[in-house]
Amino acid sequence: MRRHARGKRPQFYEQAGMDQAMSMILVLASEFSTLRDRLDTAERVARDGGLGEAIEAYVPSQAVLEVREERRQAFLERLYYLALKDSAEAAEADTSERFEAALTDIAKG
Repeated sequence: MRRHARGKRPQFYEQAGMDQAMSMILVLASEFSTLRDRLDTAERVARDGGLGEAIEAYVPSQAVLEVREERRQAFLERLYYLALKDSAEAAEADTSERFEAALTDIAKG
């Protein structure tokens, strides 16, 4: 289970959700930049070594698929970090009494 830093984090934008969106954009930009560099390297090595056809024909094993899925999940956790942190904080702050009160208010409607 991932732990979160406690306390308020700085907020740079007045509009709700903009800090989360910017965080997600920066994570995506970082991942994209790294991926593009690695792909460029792989393409150059493949082209120089004549491996283009082997890459196109490659079928990953179940173990490779599982490693890729783990990496994908870690990426998504980084991408949605602030949203998950906010959700966890809201869940900790919520009580069954507040939930019952909300249901009562809705029922009175």
